[in-house]
Amino acid sequence: MDFDAVIIIPAIFIGLPWLVLHYMTKWKTAPTITADDEVLLEELYNLAKRLDARMETVERLVATDDPEFTPARRLIADQEKDNQQLRELEALIAEKKGTRA
Repeated sequence: MDFDAVIIIPAIFIGLPWLVLHYMTKWKTAPTITADDEVLLEELYNLAKRLDARMETVERLVATDDPEFTPARRLIADQEKDNQQLRELEALIAEKKGTRA
């Protein structure tokens, strides 16, 4: 029984705290998004919005030339359910720009 106590007590008072602290340190040093990454994501988002506007223009032009043309089914800008996440992203971007100024 003494041998069990010699193993169990250090395991509880040394091993478990070490294990918890070790993984807490790992979680804190895990890679996070940097300011450069945020700028790149914002640029990509703006590019996607411009490309979407261009796609709408092309579809509108093709539809005027060919009455049988039906545009591809994709997200429609005026439907709230499609744009909820985009509105949240735009709000975060506006908030971030407001804090930088």
